Amino acid sequence: MGGRDEDVLAEVGPRLRALRRARGATLDALAAETGLTASTLSRLENGKLRPTLEQLLPLARAHGVPLDDLVAAPPTGDPRIHLRPVRRFGLTVVPLTRRPGGVQAYKVVYPPAGRAATMRLQTHDGYEWFYVLDGRVRLVLGEREFLLGAGEAADFDTRVPHWIGSADDRPAELLTLFGAQGERAHLPRMH
Repeated sequence: MGGRDEDVLAEVGPRLRALRRARGATLDALAAETGLTASTLSRLENGKLRPTLEQLLPLARAHGVPLDDLVAAPPTGDPRIHLRPVRRFGLTVVPLTRRPGGVQAYKVVYPPAGRAATMRLQTHDGYEWFYVLDGRVRLVLGEREFLLGAGEAADFDTRVPHWIGSADDRPAELLTLFGAQGERAHLPRMH
């Protein structure tokens, strides 16, 4: 392998680490999701192990990114973004950002209230902003509950116990911005 190939492979580890951290996943959780050992994942992230296609495929699937993103494949000249929905915990999640770290954007479709998983409040580091594209959303934030409709937005610190779901018998579609390190979406004021 030549110098350029070595450079490409050397950058895979930091990308893998940034993707895992942006998702808030531990090495053990990612190991369970991919079938790779936590030790192998650690060695890949630290550049002590050269990644193989057999390792990169389940990692790309778990992180919901194209394989090209893991190896920083050169652009093909096609400006279209090929969105690949991922199903997680009964939700359909479409990643809209292609770079690891920082604020991440997603389109999230919550199933109708009757088909959703049971409500379980969760907490994690980060800050979330969402805009309701379609449907009605129920947001439980600590001891308070909010109903939001199409065109409404909310933002909150994800260290506060929270749950989001459809408020009725229709799916709810949201545009979500999430900052794992607590970054907030700053929207300019329009006069």
